[in-house]
Amino acid sequence: METLIDALPFTVDQSFEKKRKMHINALQSLLAVNKIDEPVQPLMKKCARLPHCFTLQCCYGHFLHEFQRDEENFEPVSVSREINTPIEFRISYIAWCIEASDLGRKLYDDLQAIISLDPAYIQFGSAQWFWNRCVNSYVLQVEPERDKEKDKTYIDYKEAVHIEQIRNTFFDAIEDIIDDHIMISSRT
Repeated sequence: METLIDALPFTVDQSFEKKRKMHINALQSLLAVNKIDEPVQPLMKKCARLPHCFTLQCCYGHFLHEFQRDEENFEPVSVSREINTPIEFRISYIAWCIEASDLGRKLYDDLQAIISLDPAYIQFGSAQWFWNRCVNSYVLQVEPERDKEKDKTYIDYKEAVHIEQIRNTFFDAIEDIIDDHIMISSRT
């Protein structure tokens, strides 16, 4: 996120439910026409089941290099032969709007804890332009710390393989949290 900032504090939003319905409908439309990166589609569907949040935007993260120029590819960089030229990595992220409720605060804490997987490559915060549209919006992303405020960075092959591993672990961890929250929500 080119506008990643420290996570802003929760604020009361009387229009949360209305915004949630609007965004869930938009998500369903995007999924219907395959406009969400395929590897994260199941996760986005799960997120839509949670009553205390909704997704705003996401990207799986893409590696572009001399052997792969498709900007929307999902090809693992680790299966390529070693690449000796700079690799462009386009950020992996999910942006949510989280309700200012007990369940919302628990989700916030759980998502924020994901940075412990690799603080040099995973950040949690807000993006001012999301916040201006939707208070209580938070972003979890994979990007080298040095470039955390950028949408893309240039890296070498060794770092690309590391980022790919972190990205995969990152999305698995998010899915585990969402699964837990679906179970918690079903009991309340």
